[in-house]
Amino acid sequence: MSESTVRIGLVLPDVMGTYGDGGNAVVLRQRLRMRGYDAEIVEITLRDPVPDSLDLYTLGGAEDSAQRLATRHLQKYPGLQQAAERGAPVLAICAAIQVLGHWYETSSGEKVDGVGMIDVTTSPQDKRAIGEVATTPMIPGLSQPLTGFENHRGGTKLGGEATGLARVTRGVGNGVGDGLEGVVQGSVIGTYMHGPALARNPELADLLLSRALGVDSLAPLNLPEVDQLRRERLRA
Repeated sequence: MSESTVRIGLVLPDVMGTYGDGGNAVVLRQRLRMRGYDAEIVEITLRDPVPDSLDLYTLGGAEDSAQRLATRHLQKYPGLQQAAERGAPVLAICAAIQVLGHWYETSSGEKVDGVGMIDVTTSPQDKRAIGEVATTPMIPGLSQPLTGFENHRGGTKLGGEATGLARVTRGVGNGVGDGLEGVVQGSVIGTYMHGPALARNPELADLLLSRALGVDSLAPLNLPEVDQLRRERLRA
């Protein structure tokens, strides 16, 4: 942690916030404050260089034109890459997975070089994935099902340096027929789940927070309304 205040980077919400994924930063801040930590959200727009000094980072979804803007900005200002290299947690939602990969292909067939932070490539699929998705997590620290709402046409293929976040039990996931959803590589966790994802999956939020704070685990929060929301979504 860089200072007494935990600083959460909300990266490019002006172009990477199509589906309300900025709410993930709000969830992280609130869960910290409920545990007595000082926390703030630092918004990083296209007008700003990306600082490498924040404690954790979140990126959201976007359409093709916005993805290209975000990709160019992150290539010009590599603070996110530098932060990830020192171990700062990064949460990448939907199109952000594609931007952080080696390359992604747009719906018009244009192949765009990505940032190269994670070993993935993305191509358009014949059918758009829209609807509820439920998965079983595959990484240590997560034991509860992950749920969200997916809305994407990209099919993301994982390379040898990346692993899946979870196995799909309902829905499409990464869309390339391997049964996987999301990606994990180094300090980056990516998922196609909207919702926002961390509002629907508090265990994932706390995993990111524990990594940012450098602790093995956090004291649980007693939030019956969140538990009720999860039960409703899992039944849906």
